[in-house]
Amino acid sequence: MATDQPRLSAQTLKVLGALMSSSQAELSGAEIGRTTKLASGTLYPILLRLEQAGWLESHWEDDDPRTLGRPRRRFYRVTALGAKSARAAFQELEPTFTRLAWS
Repeated sequence: MATDQPRLSAQTLKVLGALMSSSQAELSGAEIGRTTKLASGTLYPILLRLEQAGWLESHWEDDDPRTLGRPRRRFYRVTALGAKSARAAFQELEPTFTRLAWS
């Protein structure tokens, strides 16, 4: 459950924007990284903080890595709390930026 309000840095807002503007219900960490162009050393601590705050949920894909021929992926999705909180944060910034697609 939520422990603390995450710091909403530009990088954190990029991560939330990528997740909320995706047509998919969830994205892998690699997909979020490609979308945001954030290095893994920046991206994964942000994902962890958002998950600890209750803004994201994650899970490992179920398939066997030997069958997949690659490591399993971890998928992330925004929770109801995360969506509400992110929308509020983006609305606060709205006068600075153009209208966002999911508003």
